[in-house]
Amino acid sequence: MTIPLTRCQFIIPFAAICDAIGAPTEALLTKFRLPASLEEKPEHYIPILLAIRFAEAAQRSQGITDIGFQAARQLHFGHLSEKMRAIIRFSPTLFIALQQLCKWASIEDTTVSVWLERDDNHVRICSKLADTAGVPHLEHSQWLQNVYVMHIVRQFSGPHWVPATMAFEARYEPSLETRSFWQNTRFISDQNSSWIDIPVSFLDLPNLAVETPAPSHSDDVGPSGHEIVSAVKLMLPSYLDDRIPTIAEIAEMAGISIRSFQRKLSGAGVSYSDLLDGARFENAAKLLRDTNAKIIDVAFSSGYSDPAHFTRAFRRFSGITPREFRGKWKPQ
Repeated sequence: MTIPLTRCQFIIPFAAICDAIGAPTEALLTKFRLPASLEEKPEHYIPILLAIRFAEAAQRSQGITDIGFQAARQLHFGHLSEKMRAIIRFSPTLFIALQQLCKWASIEDTTVSVWLERDDNHVRICSKLADTAGVPHLEHSQWLQNVYVMHIVRQFSGPHWVPATMAFEARYEPSLETRSFWQNTRFISDQNSSWIDIPVSFLDLPNLAVETPAPSHSDDVGPSGHEIVSAVKLMLPSYLDDRIPTIAEIAEMAGISIRSFQRKLSGAGVSYSDLLDGARFENAAKLLRDTNAKIIDVAFSSGYSDPAHFTRAFRRFSGITPREFRGKWKPQ
């Protein structure tokens, strides 16, 4: 067993709620051995179980209704760590973003697991904290777990999307007041995990985010990882149907060593093969949407010499075949 940790960023909304109503926030934080200066250390980690106890004590002592929901209302995509935002921002489809979320979720909470489950024509995005079986009041954390996933989906679906179902692992029923904010969402509790669902048809949605490189805090000389990622993504489509540059050639173009190039990409949450695969997919998706080119020609134009390999790679990104994708975006 380890100590489950979460980023201070996720307890700040709870403290802000207390501050807004004049509650003794600092005293409550100190009581549960949490740092009082949360705003100064959003990227630091604290024990999640102490954070949950703080949230429950604040709710009970101050007469706050559904403090987990109230805190979740303050969340936005920017509350995610810089690395997680980069991973999502550079994911070409929602399916890839969710696969990356499953891989990297522990950046946000060190013991959280995220996975996908198919349920008829929907996909459940499930999350669960390890070593918390029987812990009371987990709904406070599960509100944040579900809502931050919702904000990731919105990077592809648009800013107003809400899930048809929101499930809690905790035995918990939202108040009528809380439900009034979610009139198109069904709530269920006492599940094996917390989850929200999305239509299967969402999986191939393209990324809506405008890529604005985050400021670099690195002391490395040369361009930041985010700047390099943006530049490589712009450049690669020109080479897909010709000789694709090697990683050594790309590093030389950037004026840095291969090792430094790989380190910068890693800091942005991607690898060169990720960028190349993403460029191939985006090129193919554009051709399938906007032209009547034969699928085999789309494969060759996107850098694939084997159409079967192209189909497998395309399905990995979008969840559907190139032919199904074209039928969805260009109905006959």
